[in-house]
Amino acid sequence: MTSFRLLRRGGRRLVRGGRTATRIVLVWSVGAGSVGVLSVALPGFDIGRPINALIVSATLSALNAIVWPFLMRFALVISVLTLGLGSFVLNGLLVYVALGEIPDVRLPGAPTGVLVAFAVSAITGVTSSLVGVDEDEFFHRRARRRAKRRLGTPTNVPGLVMVQIDGLGHDVLQRAIRDGDAPTLARWLSAGSHRLIPWTTDWSSQTGASQCAILHGSNRDMPAFRWYEKDHGRLLVSNRPADAAEIERRHSDGRGLLHDDGASRGNLFTGDAAHKSVTLSSAGRRKGKLGAGYQGYFANPFNAVRTLTGALVDVVRELVAATIQRQRDVRPRVPRGGVYPLVRALATVVTRDLVVEGILDDMMAGRSVVYADLTGYDEVAHHSGIERYDALAVLRSIDQQIGRLARAAEFAPRPYRLVVLSDHGQSQGATFAQRYGITLEQIVQTSCGRQPRSIEDSVTGPDGSALGFAARALRRLVPAAEHKPAMAGERVRSAEEEAAAEEGVLVLGSGNLGLVYFTEHTGRLTVEQIQATYPDLLPTLVEHPGVGFLLLSTESRGSVVLGRHGAHYLETGEVLGVDPLAPFGPHAPAQVRRADSYPHVADIMVNSLHDPQTDEVAAFEPLVGSHGGLGGPQTTAFLLYPADLPTPVEPLVGPEEVHKVLRAWLAWLGHDAYADAVAATAAVEEPGPPVETLELGHLPVGEAKLL
Repeated sequence: MTSFRLLRRGGRRLVRGGRTATRIVLVWSVGAGSVGVLSVALPGFDIGRPINALIVSATLSALNAIVWPFLMRFALVISVLTLGLGSFVLNGLLVYVALGEIPDVRLPGAPTGVLVAFAVSAITGVTSSLVGVDEDEFFHRRARRRAKRRLGTPTNVPGLVMVQIDGLGHDVLQRAIRDGDAPTLARWLSAGSHRLIPWTTDWSSQTGASQCAILHGSNRDMPAFRWYEKDHGRLLVSNRPADAAEIERRHSDGRGLLHDDGASRGNLFTGDAAHKSVTLSSAGRRKGKLGAGYQGYFANPFNAVRTLTGALVDVVRELVAATIQRQRDVRPRVPRGGVYPLVRALATVVTRDLVVEGILDDMMAGRSVVYADLTGYDEVAHHSGIERYDALAVLRSIDQQIGRLARAAEFAPRPYRLVVLSDHGQSQGATFAQRYGITLEQIVQTSCGRQPRSIEDSVTGPDGSALGFAARALRRLVPAAEHKPAMAGERVRSAEEEAAAEEGVLVLGSGNLGLVYFTEHTGRLTVEQIQATYPDLLPTLVEHPGVGFLLLSTESRGSVVLGRHGAHYLETGEVLGVDPLAPFGPHAPAQVRRADSYPHVADIMVNSLHDPQTDEVAAFEPLVGSHGGLGGPQTTAFLLYPADLPTPVEPLVGPEEVHKVLRAWLAWLGHDAYADAVAATAAVEEPGPPVETLELGHLPVGEAKLL
């Protein structure tokens, strides 16, 4: 029996070896053929004898395999900044020098060398991928080779790899699993190896606030994706490197989720990881490097060919999808021209490939904890729609990458638990400007600059109907005889918001959450002060059909949430009239109360409408799918985790609670650096016996919670 097994194993090796030899011969032959074609097509490029085509092809392969990795140690920055294009320029110079040493081969100049290098590398790279049976098998073989070269110290303590699918809501994922758009995750749930549960975001349902809390345990004073700080005269934007670095400085205690031999890939923040790449907060530091950690990727020109080819294909795919939307008059939709196809390709292909490569390196190095963000779905859903074909196609691609990583983990020097989660969902709908022909900023600026009308003349709203509960109360705050500004505070204005604040008012949008700051005044203005200064503003906003509610501060009763027909006082919970927070879910009062406590909360926080019949919102930005406020599925993210990990106690509300769960899992897995998380045992329950499920298609019923 033993002899038979050895014979069978040897036979498999021979077959695999034969396939490898055949693949090499075929790739070289195709390369030689492409060299021959180029010698005919390119003026001045002459290879002399036909046998030189094979010699040139072999020379290019040798340069790529031997010389190029050494050179890239010194030229990595150029390659990263040019997304691999710079590598072909340098490679072309090498080709020009090297081919000049082959008898009878003539190149007219270095540009021709660049063209020859690019064309032959592209053709042979595509050929190598095609003869690799399929991309999954190609990735698997590459992981096996990587493991042999870079194997970390073996250990039995499991590592934790967390892959964030940016912007994917819990309910959208459930339907994608049901409909076959996430087959890897569907298999895991059907097999019982993983469980799926929802978690609820903060009012600021966006990556900046969610990821900062998940990675650092706190997102205090992050009221939106972008906000203004009167005391500093500064506009902070979460995805701007310098601002991301400042946000992390404020929230990091040095012991973030990734502080113990962790890696951050493609994130806004590092989580205090020692290993990081394509992470904005580290790029915003003085010595930060956005592309550090991808030497192995860019050292191989074939990787750049594969990624750039995929990016070009995605650009074409975007142009076709946008054209189809226009031809079919799909609504809602937004313009998708300009540089957006390139931005989309950067998120869906280039960044995806770099992040996945980074995770693969981390696993082969045996790092204890990895957090990576794949942003492609979020980017496409913003401009296409949350469940339209091209958005779900990107989700299928991400699901495929997750499956590849799970399979590659078998070569790692330690076992890994793979967690998949999102930072928020998205809600869909026509934008505020599309619905009403005016932007929130235009409404605010117009209302602030309008000559005040007397109370007697102000008994109707924008649509001609009688003023609602809140507007009538606001009008009564304004003395009939005087409408002068009540304050003349110090003007605080930074250079970058100078133009936007010409009127002394700055309006920012974060999905369907709007922020209004009065930059001429220090401190947060109260309802009474705003009414005395801009008597038309609040009644106009609260009466507008596109506004769901306003958050404001009062002088005597604390903060209040105003809707057209009612008020909700946050300190006491008292509701007058119709509760404006009722349509936004049971967690809305706590979510709004938390944001209200932030030092840099806006003078006026504006949440758009939410239509309960269509589940739509009205974004203040030009986005079909949006997030950042309350309303619809944007506030319901998901957590999909291995069934052998302790079960989170539901309901799981807020990204800071997700951080506690992840730390508790690391402690439970045996990572002593997170032993302090054992104190957070309220966040998780010990795993019990498997839950019996009735399968409907791919999706088990009762998949998540042990009762």
